[in-house]
Amino acid sequence: MNSKNKLILALDFGGTKHAAAIVHSGDRKWQKGRRALSPPFAGATVDREIMRSLIHQLLQGEKPGAIGVSFGGPVDATTGTVRLSHHVPGWENTPLRELLETEYGAPVRVDNDANVAALGEYRFGAGKGYESMFYITISTGVGGGWILNGRPWRGADGMAGEIGHIVVDPEGPKCLCGKRGCVERFASGPYIAQSAQQFLQQQPYRGEILRNLAANNLSEITAQLVSKAADQGDDIASEVLEVAGWALGVGIGNVANLINPQLFVLGGGVTKAGAKFWSAVRRVARKTALPEVNFEIVPAALSDEAPLWGAVALAEDLL
Repeated sequence: MNSKNKLILALDFGGTKHAAAIVHSGDRKWQKGRRALSPPFAGATVDREIMRSLIHQLLQGEKPGAIGVSFGGPVDATTGTVRLSHHVPGWENTPLRELLETEYGAPVRVDNDANVAALGEYRFGAGKGYESMFYITISTGVGGGWILNGRPWRGADGMAGEIGHIVVDPEGPKCLCGKRGCVERFASGPYIAQSAQQFLQQQPYRGEILRNLAANNLSEITAQLVSKAADQGDDIASEVLEVAGWALGVGIGNVANLINPQLFVLGGGVTKAGAKFWSAVRRVARKTALPEVNFEIVPAALSDEAPLWGAVALAEDLL
């Protein structure tokens, strides 16, 4: 069969969201796509069943020629083994490539979501025409993926790009990873919401707009709600986003000094937080980096679909 006629199955296992799509190799428009949310406190078994259901809806008996997989956590890309998920229990040492190849009878390539999204943006999005770029996803967590000299770079143990766990405040609040003051602890979606909730509890006479948007139910506050409140001029929401942008900006500035990529591409849900967030990121990154270090910071062109298109790139490489 001609490779252009081969069907590609692209999968994106996120922390709370899952997506699957099919496309023919060489095409740049999805044939079909499906998305689903995980229920609260779901584990790896539930997530795999959700993805299996999405795949069944898409394939309907067809056989894919190759499968590319984006996974939200550390992955051994050589073997396709998921090491763990920082947000979903039960994924430890899961041979995901082997499981999918056995079930669907097609070659599979699996990598960390940030690495895959970086490849997607490099091949099809904001990184086209560049030789070096660092993709950063800011969503349930904060991670990064490298393209250096036109090729993915994963580091010695596949752990390159973990900008979310650069410590920007050693005395800061404790991160999920166990350290204090990580970029992720300030800038990820769940922690933005948590920070806003804590400020509102500690300062009951501030944050009126955010309180009203949440109908005075602080447990309903999300990063999206914080962003909306900041756009409407809420003081606490604006401060929280300023801190999130500061932490990410410090991380980016230090990465720029260390590796000197041409481009930083930012994707994930938190990047939709609006002008205040973006202004803080760019201002602090520029202030942190050396004056002689030049770089651009731009939004992902593929938006939430960067991991899926990166999965397509992985699969096309197999073909």
